[in-house]
Amino acid sequence: MGFTSCFKDMFPGWVATTPVQRSILLPMQVTLAHVGARAGKKDEFDALTAVYLERCSAFARCNAEAFRTEQALLDWLGKQRGRTPAAVLLLDSRGKQLSSEGFAGWLGTRRDQGAQHIVFAIGPADGWSDGARKQADLLLSLGPLTLARALARLVMAEQLYRAFTILTGHPYHTGH
Repeated sequence: MGFTSCFKDMFPGWVATTPVQRSILLPMQVTLAHVGARAGKKDEFDALTAVYLERCSAFARCNAEAFRTEQALLDWLGKQRGRTPAAVLLLDSRGKQLSSEGFAGWLGTRRDQGAQHIVFAIGPADGWSDGARKQADLLLSLGPLTLARALARLVMAEQLYRAFTILTGHPYHTGH
């Protein structure tokens, strides 16, 4: 059980309102990665994604990375160093579908287990290779619809922000 969960159980109605309470996740690094061309200055999805990642920075250190190929992403993952290996979530149409609360629970569990770095990655246009899927801690599907990668990045960034607000008791997520 995480720190926030303990307080919620002990003090019903408790909401993280101070910077110290909201900084529970700050030691964690979150990277939203994708395979494909770097977004251009006129990419509206990229601008909106940046807005959500900036909002997420109140809860964790967040950044975005772009890789030309799947292998470049996998090589980068292999070079990530920390006390614990990076947790890797790949967006994949064959992955598990989670509710926002379920996704927040997954993120909270990684936090409670001491994960220092979590990478959320959107794959190449032709999908992830079997080798990449085997390296993932979780394959996540955003649903049965096929989304453009730029739109999937935006949806993932918003869901990250929503998960952080669920974990800290922020009123952004009302359960609907």
